[in-house]
Amino acid sequence: MNAALSTPERSAADENAALKRELAWAHLKIQSLTEQLRLLRIKKYGPGSEKLSDAQLDLLDLEPGVSGAEVQAESARAPLPASAPRPRRPHPGRQELPADLPREERVIACAPEQCACKACGKPTEVIGYDVSEQLDVKPAKYFVVVTKREKRACKHCAEGGVAPAPAPERIIEKGLVSDRVVIDTLIAKYTDHLPLYRQSAMLEREAGVVIGRATLDGWVMRVGELLLPIVAEMRRELVGGSYIQADETTVGVQMRDGRGKNHQAYLWQYSKPEGNVVFDFRLGRGREGPLAFLSDFDKLLQTDGYAAYDKVGGPKLVHASCWAHARRKFFEAHQLSPDESVAKGIVMLIDELFAVDALARERNCDWAARDALRQEHARPLIESIRLAVEAARGQALPASKLGVAIAYTQRLWAKLTRFLDYPELELSTNLAENSMRPVAVGRKNWIHVGSPQAGPKVAAILSAIETCRRRGIPAREYLAAVLPGLADVSIQRVAELTPAAWASRRG
Repeated sequence: MNAALSTPERSAADENAALKRELAWAHLKIQSLTEQLRLLRIKKYGPGSEKLSDAQLDLLDLEPGVSGAEVQAESARAPLPASAPRPRRPHPGRQELPADLPREERVIACAPEQCACKACGKPTEVIGYDVSEQLDVKPAKYFVVVTKREKRACKHCAEGGVAPAPAPERIIEKGLVSDRVVIDTLIAKYTDHLPLYRQSAMLEREAGVVIGRATLDGWVMRVGELLLPIVAEMRRELVGGSYIQADETTVGVQMRDGRGKNHQAYLWQYSKPEGNVVFDFRLGRGREGPLAFLSDFDKLLQTDGYAAYDKVGGPKLVHASCWAHARRKFFEAHQLSPDESVAKGIVMLIDELFAVDALARERNCDWAARDALRQEHARPLIESIRLAVEAARGQALPASKLGVAIAYTQRLWAKLTRFLDYPELELSTNLAENSMRPVAVGRKNWIHVGSPQAGPKVAAILSAIETCRRRGIPAREYLAAVLPGLADVSIQRVAELTPAAWASRRG
């Protein structure tokens, strides 16, 4: 046996071991920072659809590792399993303009030399028309509506007094503008993302009327206040249902506390596919938000992996997760290391999973038929994904993007696979994320919410407009129908004024 090391030798060995540990840690840190830098550059210069194209390669400054193989990595979706029929998509053909748009005909006559036959010289006759259609527009025309209310009185005696005709119900009582202008202001801000100061400038330019931003903001806040009871009823309908998808996003709020900074608040969004969308304004991102909103809910809840959604709702609540979030993490790992095939293979398997549901949509399957399709094709895919993730675990460093994706998927595995037991569940919360996009785009334009007190009113407006969009209801018509006189409606009638109830009466 070798003699025991002397004290100086042990000290040198310990020092070498410590240096090796520090070097290994430095390598891991460098790898992590390199991945973060590369991911930031891809997010900045790459496409938003999670695919790369040749046009964006130059923007990456010829970064090592970016190649044509990376460009093509996500260009082709994986096919369905061999046993699954391939959906056929018909060619859409030439786009046609909506039949309900009014038509204005314009007839173009032939030139005089075309009105006589070139062969015999006799007059020619019209035998038909070559017809084409183009979408046209008339510029907005501002005008003043003069409302005259009759005043009646008896000329034979004074006791009867004067009786004026009843005033029409309006959104802004004694306001300078009509309900239509108020609603247009609302739609322009929260659908077209046009901030109020620009709308004020447009009114001055187009109509010669000076209406300050504060006045326009007063209209918006009044509408938000009127909509609060309706949105509360929409929440009751949503929580009384069987399925809710939830997500959250940031929104800046002016606190007026002298710091000169906006507070980062949150809009929590709760919705049902093709159903109500309800935004809940909260100053923070803690569990108290979903805990309060979902206190009486005990059915299906689908979210991302954020821990604040855990342990909310009733005792029978079933919590499911989103495959799109899991896929995104593996896709990011593939973007960072395009030459490896592990993350790419898992992404392709998840794409096959989504292809099964795409086939169900192509066939207009009900829940029972979709469940049968999932049991036949998705269940084997789930096992393949599980095995691929388990095999990849031994090849990935825990701190790497691939390691994070694996840990995320395995932690949520039970929630990710619940769609196999509940046919109503979607594979992802993409619909909920789509409902958050107007907020994300809007806050780049209107910047922030004016105060914490304004937050719930803004959330109410967004809830009504986004619910109309998701249900295919014209928001202008809905708001014009329910807002005038809403302040005087009894609480018992509010349920008749939700977008769903209004649309059902409208037919």
